[in-house]
Amino acid sequence: MGDQLLNLLMYAIPSLIVGAIAFLFFREHIENEDNRRKFIMHKQLQKEALPQRLQAYERLSIFLERISPNKLLIRVTPLSSNKDDYEALLIKNIEQELEHNLSQQIYVTDNCWSIINASKSATVQLIRKAALSDKVDSANKLREVILTDMIDKTPPSSAGLSYIKQEVSELW
Repeated sequence: MGDQLLNLLMYAIPSLIVGAIAFLFFREHIENEDNRRKFIMHKQLQKEALPQRLQAYERLSIFLERISPNKLLIRVTPLSSNKDDYEALLIKNIEQELEHNLSQQIYVTDNCWSIINASKSATVQLIRKAALSDKVDSANKLREVILTDMIDKTPPSSAGLSYIKQEVSELW
């Protein structure tokens, strides 16, 4: 009985070792194949998403250019001489521009979207601050004050544009 058990162990132990080694190799091979497939799929998705991301950056660049005070004031003319109405019209125009581009946020980083929102808010704040000035008593005077303020300053949207350019350069 002891000899039979010893013979059984002599045949079983090598078989168990070979089986364990084969199991480990197959498991590692399957993991490598899964990782390779995931990598290929990720690369394919990146390749397909790149044009959409670039288009989002383009649209957000256009948005920032359109809300730049110099360009905004040329494009949006006062409907009356009331400064409050013109202030509201300018801010409404900026808000509509942002709403039109809200879906682009899914293609850009959170930091980029935050900077774009900050640029928009700073532009709105600049308009509101100018409207509060004692010198401003009409829509045309509001335009004049904003344009005069912008002569020495860079528009708030330029920070967003710089960030977009930086992010796009990192895509390459």
